[in-house]
Amino acid sequence: MDDYLDPEWPPGTVRLQQLLHSETSGKSSELILQPRPTDDPNDPLNWPTWQKSLNFFLAAFYAMMVYAFVNATSPTWGPMGTELNFSTETLTNTYAIGCATLALGAPMLIPFALKYGSRPVYVLSSIAQFAISIWAAKTMTAGDWWGVNALQCWLGALCEVLIQMTIADVFFVHQRGLMNSIYIWVLNVGQNLAVVASGFITQNQNWRWVWWWCAIFFGLQIVMFAFGFEETKYTGHLHETLEARQGSITTISAATGKRLEADSDIKASSMDEKTMPEKEMHFPPSDKELPTTPTQDETEAEVAHRMSVIHLDPNKKRKTYWQRLSLFKTTPGPWSHFLRHSWQPFMILVSIPGVLFCSLTYAVLLAWSTVMTTAVSTYMLEPPYNFTAAQIGLMSLGPFIGSTLGALIVGPVSDYVALRLARRNNGIYEPEMRFWVFIPFIPFQLAGAWWFGYGLADGASWPQVAVAYGVCNFGSAPLQAIALTYMLDAYNDIIGDALTGLTVLRNTFSTIFVFAMPAWAAAVGIPNVFNTIGAIGCLVLSFAVYFIWKGKQLRVRTAKVYRYYAMRQFEARPI
Repeated sequence: MDDYLDPEWPPGTVRLQQLLHSETSGKSSELILQPRPTDDPNDPLNWPTWQKSLNFFLAAFYAMMVYAFVNATSPTWGPMGTELNFSTETLTNTYAIGCATLALGAPMLIPFALKYGSRPVYVLSSIAQFAISIWAAKTMTAGDWWGVNALQCWLGALCEVLIQMTIADVFFVHQRGLMNSIYIWVLNVGQNLAVVASGFITQNQNWRWVWWWCAIFFGLQIVMFAFGFEETKYTGHLHETLEARQGSITTISAATGKRLEADSDIKASSMDEKTMPEKEMHFPPSDKELPTTPTQDETEAEVAHRMSVIHLDPNKKRKTYWQRLSLFKTTPGPWSHFLRHSWQPFMILVSIPGVLFCSLTYAVLLAWSTVMTTAVSTYMLEPPYNFTAAQIGLMSLGPFIGSTLGALIVGPVSDYVALRLARRNNGIYEPEMRFWVFIPFIPFQLAGAWWFGYGLADGASWPQVAVAYGVCNFGSAPLQAIALTYMLDAYNDIIGDALTGLTVLRNTFSTIFVFAMPAWAAAVGIPNVFNTIGAIGCLVLSFAVYFIWKGKQLRVRTAKVYRYYAMRQFEARPI
C-alpha cells in the first residue's frame, strides 16, 4: 500500500500511453485504457459503443429537461405576473428559492444513487418531475409557484451529479473531455433553446402551455428510462478482478526495471485480503508497474494489444435484457454509510484544494449565468427595449451559439492536448494538463460578461447585448467542461461526493446573487454588479495557472485524505 502514496503517482496520475520502440517504425505510442476495465462483459466500461451512447444520450436528455424546466420560466414572467398579479419581487424570489433548493437537493438525494444505483433515481425523479410539470401548468397562487420552484429544483439538483457519475462509470479518461463538452452543450440547449421555445409558446398558446409541454416531454422521458437506461453502477467482485489482473500479466517496474512475477503478486494479494479491510483492496499496484517497453518474450504488438484492447472472459455471460432493467442494485453497507454521504461532501470540499477550485469555478460561472438571465427577464421588458415574451426568448440564441462553438472546440482539443502532453511526458498523464486549454477561454468569459452588463445599462442595441451574451458563453462553456473533466480524472473514486459539494457551492452562490440583485442593482447599478462578480471571477479563474504549476504537489499532499474518503465509498473500482 505504500506505492499508493508515492509522490510520483498521486491520485489522478496514470500511464495513458504506451511508448514503443521498433527498429523499423522508430518511436510510436499506444493508448492505455484508464480506468482499467475488468474482463466482465457486464462491466459498463466493456459495454458496446451503441449501449454507452444510448445511456449517455438518455442521461444528457434528463439533464437537458431539468435545465429547460428551470430556465423556461423567464419568458412567462410578464404574462404570468399580469394574469395572477405576481409582482416582480415575487417572481425573482421564487426563482431564487429554486436556486436554494438546487443547493439542498444533491446532499439529500445523491446518497440514494450511491446506495441503490442511478437507474431508480433517474426513473423515480422523472415521474416526480412529470407531476410537478402538471402542478406548474395549473398554478393559481403565489404559494403554488413557490412550491413548484422549490420542489422542481430540489429534484433537479440530481442532474448535475448523476450524469457525471454516468460518464465516470462508462467512459475512459481519454474520452471524458469530449463527453463533458457534449454535456455542457446539452445543458445550454435546455438553458437557452428551451427559453426561445418558451417565448413562442407563451406568445402563441399561453404561458401555461410551457409547462404542459414539459409534462409531455417528462412523460416521454419516463418511458425512455424505464425501458432504455441500464444501471451503470458496477458491483463486480473487486478481489477477484484484482487477482485476475495480477495473474494475467508479468510487469516491469518503471522505477527499477525489475520483473514482477504474477504468482508472487497473487500470493501477496491473498495475504492482504485476509488482513486488510475490503476497501483497502481498492488501491492496486500503481501504474508505474505497467511495462514501458516490450520484454524479450513479448512482441510490441502483444504489449499494445494488452493495454489498449478490452479482453472479456468467455466464461462470464452478459445479463439478459430484463435482468439489466432491474430497478435496484443495492450496495451492501449499514445505514451509517448511507447517511455520511450527506455531510461527507462538505468535508471533501474544504480539505481537497482541487475540488474546491473546480467548485468555485463552477459557482462563479453559474452566478454570472443566473444574474444575466434575471437581467434579461426584467430589464429588457422595459424601455428602451420593451421586449415581448418571444423576444426575451430569442435573446437566448446568443448564448446558445456561443456555447455551441465553445463546446465544438474544447472537447476534441482538450482530449488531444491531454494525449499529446502525456506522450511528451513518457506516456504519463497528469489531470492538470487540461488546464492549458482552460486558460485561453478566460478572457472571452470576462470580456463578454462585462460587455453585457455595461451594454444593458447604457441601453445598447439588442444585437450588441446578444453578441456580448454569446461571447460570455463561448468562454464559460469550455471552462465548465474542463473543470468537470479535471474532477473526474483527479478524484474519480469520490466523484459522487465531490460533485455534490460542487453543486451545493455553485447554487449557494447563485441564490445569494439572485436574491441580492434587485436591491444591489438599484443601489450601485448593473455595471457595478458585473464589476464585482467579474473581480471575484477573475481571481478564482486565475488559479488555473497555479494548478498547472503546483497541482500535482497538491494532489500528493492530499493523497491520504483522498484515500480516506475513497475507502468510505459504497464501492470502488480498481484503476
